[in-house]
Amino acid sequence: MNRNILKIVLFSTLFFVGCQREKEREIKTIDINLAEPNSAAKTVNSNPDSSKKLKIAISAMISPKETFTYYKDLINYISEKIGTRIEFAQRKTYNEVNLLLENGQVDFAFICSGAYVESTVKDKVDLLAVPLINGKPFYQAYILTHKGTGITKIEDLRGKSFAFTDPLSHTGHSYVLKRLNDLGETVNNFFSKSIFTYGHDNSIQLVEKGTVEGATIDGLIYEYLYKVNPERVKNIRIIEKSEYFGIPPIVIQRNCDPNLKEKIRKVFLDMHNDPIGKKILNKLFIEKYILGDKKDYLTVRKYRDLIQK
Repeated sequence: MNRNILKIVLFSTLFFVGCQREKEREIKTIDINLAEPNSAAKTVNSNPDSSKKLKIAISAMISPKETFTYYKDLINYISEKIGTRIEFAQRKTYNEVNLLLENGQVDFAFICSGAYVESTVKDKVDLLAVPLINGKPFYQAYILTHKGTGITKIEDLRGKSFAFTDPLSHTGHSYVLKRLNDLGETVNNFFSKSIFTYGHDNSIQLVEKGTVEGATIDGLIYEYLYKVNPERVKNIRIIEKSEYFGIPPIVIQRNCDPNLKEKIRKVFLDMHNDPIGKKILNKLFIEKYILGDKKDYLTVRKYRDLIQK
């Protein structure tokens, strides 16, 4: 398959690894060309000791090209501060990144909240740090539609096409499954068809183009695009914002050397006090990194437990 084509097969069964109810697995889908670039691992250029190496994985919460652009300076900064070369790996799905963590193939990772609470991962990693955005370590799901649809609430999406981000995504999947459960509905009964786009920005793009009539996304991605490229969301209407959930965290292998773990954590926590670090954070609209709290993810876990019954 051409690596530049996000292949999603119409009216086929989409099989994925993840704890989802069997009846929710039959997802009606369509073909989409999102011009996805090669997502092979890259080694971040810096000047640290080339004899040492750490591996970092980043869940593609936005498309691969944008993800590398988004995180490149941050990874370079961490690499230079700890004096260790960092190898950057991307995977298409959140589950693939989780598997890297489970198998000890990466040392630390930027993952989504839904992926963090998966039982297969939560006992193998520790919270390293979380970003503080708009004064809080929390974020929301946004349910979107095109301004021209006339849709104003989730109930209006009955019989419409809909985009999810990833099976393990909380804001890009679990949140809407919970909302449908509250309405006494399931994905296949409620929507005419649904797809996984494997990137919140991809979902926004499809709504903007009118390819799908609704989507659920990470609100932070929407707000980032609204600030840096408002043209990409000019035709988008937000019809619902969720309550606040624990923000996507940075996690590290639990068995990582304690001294190295604290060294990396300290770099994140001190970034906002360093002029170069502060400049990088400002570009990402992050105020600073702080210590994470497991309790902030209890609601996310509760949602996942509910939809997996």
